[in-house]
Amino acid sequence: MTPAEPMTPAEKEVADLCVELIRVDSSNYGDGSGPGERAAAEVVMSRLAEVGIEATYVESEPGRGNVVTRIEGTDPSLPALLVHGHLDVVPANADDWSVDPFAGEVRDGYIWGRGAVDMKDMDAMMLAVLRQIKREGRRPRRDLVFAWVADEEAGGVYGAKYLTAHHPELFEGVTEAISEVGGYSLEVDPSLRLYLIETAQKGLAWMKLIADGTAGHGSMLNDDNAVTEVAKAVARIGDHDWPLTYTPTVRRFLTEVADAFGIPFDEENPQPILDRIGPLVRFVGATLRHTTNPTQLGAGYKSNVIPGQATAVVDGRFLPGFEEDFFKTVDGLLGPKVRREFIHHDIALETSFDGALVESMIAALKEEDPAARAIPYCMSGGTDNKTFFADLGVRGFGFVPLRLPADMDFAAMFHGVDERVPVDALQFGVRVLDRLLLNY
Repeated sequence: MTPAEPMTPAEKEVADLCVELIRVDSSNYGDGSGPGERAAAEVVMSRLAEVGIEATYVESEPGRGNVVTRIEGTDPSLPALLVHGHLDVVPANADDWSVDPFAGEVRDGYIWGRGAVDMKDMDAMMLAVLRQIKREGRRPRRDLVFAWVADEEAGGVYGAKYLTAHHPELFEGVTEAISEVGGYSLEVDPSLRLYLIETAQKGLAWMKLIADGTAGHGSMLNDDNAVTEVAKAVARIGDHDWPLTYTPTVRRFLTEVADAFGIPFDEENPQPILDRIGPLVRFVGATLRHTTNPTQLGAGYKSNVIPGQATAVVDGRFLPGFEEDFFKTVDGLLGPKVRREFIHHDIALETSFDGALVESMIAALKEEDPAARAIPYCMSGGTDNKTFFADLGVRGFGFVPLRLPADMDFAAMFHGVDERVPVDALQFGVRVLDRLLLNY
């Protein structure tokens, strides 16, 4: 868009929609104690109804709101595309923030507040584009299914997982999806911006380690101490030096970044490439290897009593295609007296960076930013794309198009203090999404 061109209706209202959603506290504490997503879902429903769009509202539990709507395309032979975002946010401690995290304050060209990038920005962009399509009477080529879901920040039990289990008919014909944590820019120089599209996610293994021993008095000899055994296992796992392992996505990402910056890709030492991407290394640095981070310890009830059992918790993340290798190594590190149980286990994902949807995303980006160059990347966390793939076989991508300032520490915004998103990035995003959704 040139400066002389007037803003579209979606560009004009996307910031206000984002502010309105941020002002609804939908904090997810993971234990059912939060306010839920109903109020945020009601905002979505009312804004859809304003332009005559009917939507389905689903509550998985009281207050846990989900909204789904479908726009029919002109070609029923084409598979449907799912565009989804979550309405819940992680909690925010107001004392740590420069602004009220639920005020949706607009300052210095940014919208500040919890959810500004994770992910009420995309929720608002979805609403703005959908309202614009409806007002103008346009129809996409294929069916578009829009879903605003609950509970992503705590695993999606009351959101995506509930919908796929109890209302799969809402996603009939869907084969591909776009959602969060992708499509944002990394400026190489004014003539080249890399847009990272997420095509892979590490798998998740939250593991409880358990050692059983012989209980006894703390003053006596004891060669069957559960605390000692679990501590040894934690040390072995926490200190394990996982080797570099390149999945197809990570290899291509590093190759593309190296080429963009004009430096070699040394497989034995990728650090020079990682150094060039700045703070975004927090998103991708852990995708070059498995990780196992001990996070909790538990044992005993009195200082002079040797407990009969000791436990620990390890946050494990494994690379796509290497799950068997990961658990074989973990089990070898446990030792003979320690066993593990899953607290939560989720799949790893990886799809190829090709096909008509990828080509359409690239074209939409290039139309709005001639300096754009799209590349795939793997993220170390996970999104609801895992659920839609595991339950419905939907091929998912992370694509929330945002052209960001070159000096913005975007990774720090996710679950961080003073979370914020540039207003002009949202306006860029709705232009890209409009092109993508109408032309694909």
